[in-house]
This record gives sequence, structure tokens and C-alpha cells, in this order.
Amino acid sequence: MRVMADSQNIFLVGLMGAGKTTIGRLLARRLKRAFVDADHEIEGRCGVRIPVIFDIEGEAGFRAREAAVIDELTGRDGIVLATGGGAVLDAANRRRLAARGTVIYLHSAPASLWERTRHDKNRPLLATADPKQRLEELYRERDPLYREVADLVVDTGRQSAPTLVKRLFAQLPDTCKVSA
Repeated sequence: MRVMADSQNIFLVGLMGAGKTTIGRLLARRLKRAFVDADHEIEGRCGVRIPVIFDIEGEAGFRAREAAVIDELTGRDGIVLATGGGAVLDAANRRRLAARGTVIYLHSAPASLWERTRHDKNRPLLATADPKQRLEELYRERDPLYREVADLVVDTGRQSAPTLVKRLFAQLPDTCKVSA
């Protein structure tokens, strides 16, 4: 765990299916802040879904776009940002997230993530012969990076999104609870 940045920004990290978008929207509403989803921002700017970007540009092309969006969005003030699951792979992204806001790792076990994502066709990294195994590999690779950058680690478990947001809100430092 690291010392929290002196900012009102809140950045959510975690694997696909951890609830970053759902929790982010609810938390932003509770904090009276703007909510931004980095993946949706990329899709809006490109005019296509993420799997299409992967098909055309590959993962490296997508990650370059993601880094530019993360740099821009973390430069804003007073937002709740849901990052893409792989945003932490880039060391520069991790530095920006850590320096520019409070980072919350929404942690879920791979089995729970699999249950949440197995029917979602908008997950290009799971378009493999064994998507469950791929999700477990992603967890092993990324969990240490999420923990490295996180100010708070919250287990999403089986609780409802509103209950999780209430619990999360109680754990936030007072500086994060002030309206931007």
C-alpha cells in the first residue's frame, strides 16, 4: 500500500468483470463527481468497439491509445475513472495513476470474474481456445501490478454494487469525499 495522492480523483483498477464501470458510476454519483470509463472513451474516439481496434491494430496499438487516454484523463480533476483491465501493464500509466489520484483495486477471484465475463463477446483477450485459463493467467500477471499501484484493495465478493459502494465510501479518506 502506498501513500495516497493529494487529489480528489479516484481511479478504479482491476481485471475485466471486477465491476469498475458499475461501481465507478455509483461512486461518482455518491461523490457528485463526473464518471469516465477509459474503454468507453477510447471507443467513442475511435468510433468502433475495442475488439475491432484489437483486430485492426493488435494489442500494442490498443495499448498505445489507452496510454494516451489515461494520460489525458488522469490530468483532469475531480473525476472517478474506471480504467481498462490492462492499463496497469504500462509503467507510465501506473506512475500517472499513483501520482494523480487515489487508486482503488477492485479485487475478484478468477472464478468470480469468469462467471461475470464468460458470455461477454466484447473481451478480445478472452477470445481464445480456453478463456477461463487465459483469465487465470491475466490474474497472475496483473494482480501484483494492481496491488503495487493501489491505495485501497477492496474485495468485490458477492455483495451488491450499492453495498460495495457504501463500504468503499466509508474507507475513503476525507479528502476524497470533498466535492470537486
